[in-house]
Amino acid sequence: MPSCLQQLGNASGPAPLKTVADLRNYLATVPDPRARRGIRHPWTALLTAAAAAVLAGAASITAIGEWVADAPQRVLALLGFRPDPLTGLIRPPHATTIRLVLAAADGDALDRAIGHFLQEGKAPASGRKIIAVDGKTLRGSRTAKQPAVALIAAMTHSGQVLAQRQIDAKSNEIPAFAPLLDSIDLTSAVITADAQHTQHDHATYLHKRGAHYLAVVKRNHPALHESVRRLPWRDVRLDHYERGRAPHRDEIRRLKTATFAQPPDYSSD
Repeated sequence: MPSCLQQLGNASGPAPLKTVADLRNYLATVPDPRARRGIRHPWTALLTAAAAAVLAGAASITAIGEWVADAPQRVLALLGFRPDPLTGLIRPPHATTIRLVLAAADGDALDRAIGHFLQEGKAPASGRKIIAVDGKTLRGSRTAKQPAVALIAAMTHSGQVLAQRQIDAKSNEIPAFAPLLDSIDLTSAVITADAQHTQHDHATYLHKRGAHYLAVVKRNHPALHESVRRLPWRDVRLDHYERGRAPHRDEIRRLKTATFAQPPDYSSD
């Protein structure tokens, strides 16, 4: 099952039918790759049915097929399926049809559609938006002929996924950073990411989008790292102190703030 659909399963409580109808409008942007001949069910209706099943608690392709097969006629109509012109009844799609549709769908387009739905439907009412950019590998996706599927996602710190893209098998997360965030309103948002995304181009992109960012500095940028390391930290005021417990270790977090000039050779790091 596509990982973007799995994010819908994190919704708290069953989704009302109006939510499913709204979701159909977003999924209508996902292109239909099928040939025109022999089409029985509308493309958007099939995608919406799979998404609705996940919202209702389905966690596998089999469960999605069972949910669609048991859906009442009024629900099938809301999903966008057409009635038989002779009987007036709607025949639900077979589970195999759902599986083939999800396999054929453009993964990035499906990610964008569901990401837009989640952003507009669950945006925080107030407060600054904080977005973490992180990559992950899908467990169990490695086969004998292809490597594991790698994804990069933008999510709130509460775990709500705003956007997600699959990383090209011959590339890495860095070129996918800006395309991932293109569909999100970043005005006044704070972006966090790991050290590999501490890139001059990333900082320029976020500045143009009106965003703030926290960049992790490690030795992959030696000039910048050395400049930060040599600051007189003992003389800088401690702004925040926090002590906690993480798995297998105690954690102490100290926050200090300092301003310094950018090293002249940082752009070449």
